[in-house]
Amino acid sequence: MSGTGSRSRVVTRTARPDDLPAVLSLVRQHRADAHAEDVLTGHTRLNAAASGFRRLLEDPGHRVVLAVLPGPSAPGGGARGEVAVGLAVLGLDPLSLVLGNPQVTVDTFVVHREHRRCGTGARLLAAAAGYAQENGAAHVVAAVGGHEAERQRFFARMGFAPLSTRRIVALDSLVRSLAAWQRSGLPVPAPRRALARRRPNIRPVPSVAALVAEG
Repeated sequence: MSGTGSRSRVVTRTARPDDLPAVLSLVRQHRADAHAEDVLTGHTRLNAAASGFRRLLEDPGHRVVLAVLPGPSAPGGGARGEVAVGLAVLGLDPLSLVLGNPQVTVDTFVVHREHRRCGTGARLLAAAAGYAQENGAAHVVAAVGGHEAERQRFFARMGFAPLSTRRIVALDSLVRSLAAWQRSGLPVPAPRRALARRRPNIRPVPSVAALVAEG
């Protein structure tokens, strides 16, 4: 089911421990769409994933929100007769709390490919806005990959402006880079300074009073 037919039926709710299979399915689809399958493989032990998911659900600094199609007629519905079509992992930026200006982060944002352009993403952002209001946050910050054009356009339409660039590195690669830097004995390169423009050599124009005095 896709298109506007599901627009009025999608609702959001806080995830529960037994939602883990639906959450993993949505995240794996997101990683595949973003060509980052190696970040989350299908070989995660279910017990370990369930334990980590339970800790995330119990963390007061995070909220896991599911967008679902309710009702027994929902295609692929589980025991509750619903199917998960979207996911958002919301959090509170720790530094913003220290500074007294809390910001809500949207660290994971997934809409099932068959349920896009029908209001699911807007429902998830509405949940993020509600979470921000609950926590007295004035801003919502979403993590979006630079190569995710469709996701970039969606957040831009919702009023999100560019903020920063996030990069990722495998731990073993970072360790090798640090070891090579340490062996080289070279200091960390300083950031380049912008070249100062040379001021043109302009002779000052004499004042009218000076010209009169010389005359």
